[in-house]
Amino acid sequence: MTTDTDAVDRDLIERLRARGQRVTSQRLVINRMLRSRDQHVTAEEVLGAVTKTLPGTSLPTVYATLELFEQLGIVRRVNSGGGAVLFDSRTVDHHHLICRSCGAVQDLDHEVSLDGVLDAARETGFAPGRAAIVVDGVCASCGGEPSAS
Repeated sequence: MTTDTDAVDRDLIERLRARGQRVTSQRLVINRMLRSRDQHVTAEEVLGAVTKTLPGTSLPTVYATLELFEQLGIVRRVNSGGGAVLFDSRTVDHHHLICRSCGAVQDLDHEVSLDGVLDAARETGFAPGRAAIVVDGVCASCGGEPSAS
C-alpha cells in the first residue's frame, strides 16, 4: 500500500529529476516536514523540525532547499513585513493577512482579479510571474474587530 509519505516523496523526486537536480535526504525530509504542516514557516522553524531526523542539517542547506522548492513550485515565499521570510506549502493562488501586532500570518481565500496590476507591470517592461495581495492590520486576537458591513 502506498502511504502519503510515498506519494509526497515520489512527487518531489519527479520534480527534481525533471530539473536535473539530485534527490537528497535533506530535500526529502524538508519536503515531508512542509507537507505535514498546514502553516507558514520560517527557515529556522524548518531547521528545528528536520534536525530531529537529520542532525547535521545546516541553516544554509535549509535556505538553499527552500529556494529550490520555490523554483519547483513546492512552496511560496511570503514576506511578512517584519523581516522574517515565511514559506507556504499551499501553492494555489491565495492572499495573506498579516497582523502588525503579533506577526501572525493567515491565508485569505477571496477571488480578486489582478489582471490590471499584471498588465501595468508588463507595460513597464517587467515580466511578472504572479501577484498576490497582503493585507496588513491587526488580528482579532490582538484587538482587531470585524467591521460592520
